[in-house]
Amino acid sequence: MKRFFSLLPAILLALVLSSLTACGKKEVLHIYCWEDYLSDDVIKKFEKEYNCKIQLDVFPSNEAMYAKLKGGAAGYDVVVPSSYMAKLMNEQNMLLKLDTEKLPNVKKYYDKKYNVLNLDPNHEYSVPYFISFTGIGYNSKKVKNFVPSWRMFERADLKGKMSLLDDQREVIGCALRTLGYDVNTTDQKQIDAAVELARKWKKNIAKFGVDDARLSLAQGEFDLIQTYSGDMLQYAVDNPDLKFVIPKEGTTATFDNLCILNSSSQKELAYKFIDFLYRVDIAAENMDFVYYRMAHTEAIKHVGKEIRNHEVFNVDASTFNRCTPLRDLGKDQKKYNDAWDAIKK
Repeated sequence: MKRFFSLLPAILLALVLSSLTACGKKEVLHIYCWEDYLSDDVIKKFEKEYNCKIQLDVFPSNEAMYAKLKGGAAGYDVVVPSSYMAKLMNEQNMLLKLDTEKLPNVKKYYDKKYNVLNLDPNHEYSVPYFISFTGIGYNSKKVKNFVPSWRMFERADLKGKMSLLDDQREVIGCALRTLGYDVNTTDQKQIDAAVELARKWKKNIAKFGVDDARLSLAQGEFDLIQTYSGDMLQYAVDNPDLKFVIPKEGTTATFDNLCILNSSSQKELAYKFIDFLYRVDIAAENMDFVYYRMAHTEAIKHVGKEIRNHEVFNVDASTFNRCTPLRDLGKDQKKYNDAWDAIKK
């Protein structure tokens, strides 16, 4: 008994310290996003302003993200799927139905001219983050007689100096547009025709790639690539010889979207984070880091001049009618899986 009472002050001190530690424990917001899609400084500012921590995990593709979540991965709050995947996830009740009253910056600054490319224009389950246009990046000093057409991948003089994206919907979609078909068609004959065209392109390219391909273009190894607008801008800003065009036949366009998972344990903090990204100063800072454009009416004016005035950053609204959002194909996705296997074999 004497020993117990002699230990009592130490026990009480430990309990007090434990209680203080628990009270001071910061909330953690778990974000599942694309790589290099969020400025470190923006993360630090949010953490400081809301006295919390952000845990950021990255995924390489929509399909990988979806498979991980469907496989039982838990604990994420905010995810950043592309439009077609966000629509599928919403249909499967994976995403929270958004209360836009909790997103005042989004309501105030979202640029509605992009609604023609937005699969969720009323923000029922998603808020547009960055928009991406697929097109052709090329070295204007090396590629002679350039024509803004997907048919450039048939040029014999560029054989071995080109690459296509390692993405089935992008490659098949642009082949479909070249043939005058819808990028979301489920007509097997049209898909088969696109496969034949893509296989013709494959004979001329050095590889299917994404990040490594744009680096190869920047370093002079490749002369022409299929790429995304923001990815191309990262290199075109420093090299005026590098150009980006949306081919005359048309292309795919997609938003990557900010969504809250139904399973999130930090829904209120997730709302604050999404709205924080739409604050004018934060949106501009983030665009300066990522090089992609947000559908934001005011922040564009505050982006660094070198980026803001670059032609790659400024896809005119008149071009939107040549751009088609990719859509989830449901059970017909197998047709594209099989088509991709036939192209790559």
